[in-house]
Amino acid sequence: MAHDGPSSAALRLRRPVAPDRDHLRGVPSSDAVVVVGYEDFLCPYCRRLRPVIGRLRSALGDRLVYVFRHFPNERAHPGAELAARASEAAARQGRFFEMHDALFDRAPPIAEADLVEMARGIGLDVDRFRRDLRSDEVRARVEQDLADGRRNGVTGTPTLFVDGIRYDGAWDFHSMLEALERPVAARVHRSARVFASLPTSSGLVLLVAAVAAIVFANTPLAPLYERVMSAPVIAGPVGGVLTLTVRDWLSEGLLAVFFLVVGLEIRREMTTGALADRRAAILPVLAALGGVVAPALIYLALNRGPASSGWSIPTATDIAFTLGLLAIQGDRIPVGLRAFVAALAVVDDVLSVLTLAIFYPRAFAPEFALAVLALFLLLVALNRARVYAVWPYVLTTLALWVALHALGVHAALSGVLLALCLPTRPAPTVGSLLAQAATALDALEDAERAARRTGRDEGRLEQDAVWEWAARNLSAASARLASPAERIERAVAPWSAYVILPLFAFSATGVSLRADFSASGMAGIFAGVVLGLVVGKPLGILLASAVAIAARLAISPEGVTVRLFAGAACLCGTGYTGALLMADRALSPAGGAVAKLAVLVGSTIAGIVGTLVLRYRAVPVTPAAP
Repeated sequence: MAHDGPSSAALRLRRPVAPDRDHLRGVPSSDAVVVVGYEDFLCPYCRRLRPVIGRLRSALGDRLVYVFRHFPNERAHPGAELAARASEAAARQGRFFEMHDALFDRAPPIAEADLVEMARGIGLDVDRFRRDLRSDEVRARVEQDLADGRRNGVTGTPTLFVDGIRYDGAWDFHSMLEALERPVAARVHRSARVFASLPTSSGLVLLVAAVAAIVFANTPLAPLYERVMSAPVIAGPVGGVLTLTVRDWLSEGLLAVFFLVVGLEIRREMTTGALADRRAAILPVLAALGGVVAPALIYLALNRGPASSGWSIPTATDIAFTLGLLAIQGDRIPVGLRAFVAALAVVDDVLSVLTLAIFYPRAFAPEFALAVLALFLLLVALNRARVYAVWPYVLTTLALWVALHALGVHAALSGVLLALCLPTRPAPTVGSLLAQAATALDALEDAERAARRTGRDEGRLEQDAVWEWAARNLSAASARLASPAERIERAVAPWSAYVILPLFAFSATGVSLRADFSASGMAGIFAGVVLGLVVGKPLGILLASAVAIAARLAISPEGVTVRLFAGAACLCGTGYTGALLMADRALSPAGGAVAKLAVLVGSTIAGIVGTLVLRYRAVPVTPAAP
């Protein structure tokens, strides 16, 4: 569910460049950089970008291929659609870029009579040009580009794509030249953006890390793996509350950032998205309860005596792995289903924490509960006071993390509590921000003109007071577009998806595949855990959801079919972290080893079954010929 800002559909160019259809300046080659621009002939910003593109073509020569696509904004620039059709009418006579240059060189407004004059000036057959200008084929050609742009998330002009990936950098010559020349850093950055734009990328990284951990734990590298994961990392006094192993720091420390991202996404969905309806929000709560009761009952039905204390092992859903497996499905999963699974997994984690605290209270220290409450109330107070600076929230959350850990609760939940309290802001008035940004840029432009008139070096403008003033105002206007919650989510989401979750997976899934089944009751433990995860989890979620929906206590996620819902319920059987922790707490070392192997087997089966159900497509049956 984690992401790095724009959706993959908006980040990647959906329709590849086709030389037989698109308008290209330059010849594509293995060494060439292809820049696709969705532009409007009457857009003042496209007109300002044009000389920059010209300088880039002069600097790069054959290494730059420029592709023009239409995105006329008739509402903002009356006559833009007519200008786009004029260029297509010229293209039918092999003169697209001649008309392209003439349109950009002429100041608006541009009437039809002006277009005819321009057509005559570039040597077109004027009668044919007039017919083509009004033809349905030319109109359809412009509308196709416009529809392509909208599908690609284009909302304004100019929007540029460099080698198939949207360019969100600065539009000045030197910034674009640096990006297009492909220095090592730019190539690495672009490759990373290409990989991140794949809908399955974060899930694939997570699975690779998990497989690597299993390999390490079951080869001669196992002693090294365990030595590294069990190595103490001390923050504070030796033997104090912050003396943790590498594995603990990864699962409780870094994973708090992942919980923060998930919490922010759930909060957004509850405010304006798929969980905004109260009955939609209550469904994952009831489903999580069903997903705890059913696997516990299945386990208890197969185990008696001391082994029965392991009933909680198959009740835990691992939020990181479940969402990672869901991410692998890409864009085929509706937003409502992603929000439902994320909310269910968070509720499930809270229930797991309560289970540990109530039924396995060996490390529970209730004296820290007051500190946890006080720090959470401080976060709420910061929110209510509309404190928009980030650092008070960060410091309070760090203290909350320590208090939760000392309490004996999974400290990563501090990320969810922070997500609940980060402030949002009402949407700003765009006109005032535009005025602020325009004033700053106008001041810089005036300073640049003055430098040219007096023969000053324009590069020294950065030393003038106007430069610092303009930079502060532009930064303030840009920052106002996003609330603290949105800024933090954008900053940490890529780290969560591609660094934190893989490290967590590598530390959590290093389970030995060897276990001793010779003792009495081991087979029951194994079967109870596997069946609890594979059968009990989805069965409990589905039954609880069906009852809640039938009783009109809840509503199903919008646009989610029964098959997709069932597949997601199966994915919730991936237990891993919480289940492994409960195996350590609930059973003897021998029973715990068997239970851990069962968690690995059951989670793998649940993940495979859920993936197959989500990817299943019914094959249409063709009636036999009579």
